[in-house]
Amino acid sequence: LLSGALYYSSCGGLNQNIMLKTNRDYVFDLPPDTIDPEYKISPNDLLDFRLFSKDGFKLIDLSSLGYQGGGGGFNRSFVQYLVEHDGVVKLPILGRIPIAGYTLREAELMLVKQYRNYYNEPFILLNVQNRRVIVFPGDDASASIINLVNNNTTLIEALAMAGGISANGKAKKIKLIRRGLLNEEPEVFLIDLSDIAGVKQANMIVQANDIIYVQPRLRLASDVIREITPIVSLITSTFTVVTFYFFIQSQP
Repeated sequence: LLSGALYYSSCGGLNQNIMLKTNRDYVFDLPPDTIDPEYKISPNDLLDFRLFSKDGFKLIDLSSLGYQGGGGGFNRSFVQYLVEHDGVVKLPILGRIPIAGYTLREAELMLVKQYRNYYNEPFILLNVQNRRVIVFPGDDASASIINLVNNNTTLIEALAMAGGISANGKAKKIKLIRRGLLNEEPEVFLIDLSDIAGVKQANMIVQANDIIYVQPRLRLASDVIREITPIVSLITSTFTVVTFYFFIQSQP
């Protein structure tokens, strides 16, 4: 019975806490040869959108900070807009504009060209308010949601903000899962940070909604004990009851 319990546990009951498993022949995506140094706008980003005219003159004119000039050509808007699931954002006057995949600088320049039809020398500032990644550092019941404050947060920085790789995690098996637009298949990169050769991959710029999963080590002994303990306890209890029964029956 104990052998059967051990075999059954080893087949299906162990390591059920390991997530995002891949087959041995799974083909991972290759990290880019050149590291993009900037964050790119993604679906579900909440854009902090500011619009100025006259090339942003009033933005740096501290003597009249906050002035909304009537007829003077200065106009300012400070509103947040959501990038929808298809990578499009709905902005005033322009309507629906595809914006996912642009860096913040590229998006600012693109919108400046669009708003030139309506404003004199438009000046635009963009920022993303809700960028975050999910980090599983390789330990049971341990995960962190990391808010990305900087536009160029790297993989190693995100891991550091989550407390680093746990003692039970494998530094050579870190999966970075990057979800695509709409129905596109996600990109899955396998990162090896176990030696200095992985420093280039460590400098990858993480994007919003990335999942960083450090694969935990297999702990066969403790998992086997945890799985078969209830069965052993049941067998022991049954044996005790049966022994006691026969002992009672043997008494005159």
